[in-house]
Amino acid sequence: MSRIAVLFSGGKDSTLALHKSFDQGIKADLLITLKPENDYSFMFHKVNIELTKLQAEAMGIEQEFVTTKGEKELELNDLERVLSESNIGTLVTGALASEYQKGRIERICAKLGIEHIAPLWHLEPKAELEEISSRYYAIVTQVSAEGLDESFLGRRIDEGMISMLEKINSKYGINIAFEGGEAESFVLDAPLFRKSIAIRKAHKTWDGKTGQFIIDDAVLESK
Repeated sequence: MSRIAVLFSGGKDSTLALHKSFDQGIKADLLITLKPENDYSFMFHKVNIELTKLQAEAMGIEQEFVTTKGEKELELNDLERVLSESNIGTLVTGALASEYQKGRIERICAKLGIEHIAPLWHLEPKAELEEISSRYYAIVTQVSAEGLDESFLGRRIDEGMISMLEKINSKYGINIAFEGGEAESFVLDAPLFRKSIAIRKAHKTWDGKTGQFIIDDAVLESK
């Protein structure tokens, strides 16, 4: 019997897509996570990616964790390989607006005979953030766009942040849902989490333009 998988980075988009698919009766039994060795992968997140293992444990869903060199286009071969080897019938992704990512995933799925489901596709950015703010505990773990400074690192995505992002959007034209690579996020708690993730130790990096919130130590705690 073929499996239902989610391409899972641990960020707000893939986590929300997982939940929306569950709400539709599409219950994933596998998380597929690719860890790029390259800091500038066009397809996959790297910051705190190892901690997706805690998220998988919190949800009680099996995870396939694969390292990829993260080289443009070539990294897609690694995705294709893991999909073909894992007996996947349906793949859920958190594609929101990026034709680059969605198009490449759909080509791989078509080649392998896999159904691709993108529950967030063309979801209005503010609507997505408001749902994340109300039902999830997600923090910003990387910023790399004008208007986003060190103060955003490690902060929860809440109503206050949404208001700030709208003001920055008015001035600089950023995508407030970060679909242009402006920022990355990590989910510490969500409805399907049986336990929440507690950060014990973390640090920030900042070079004046870009920065990261690196979680050095985290554990699962009872909710």
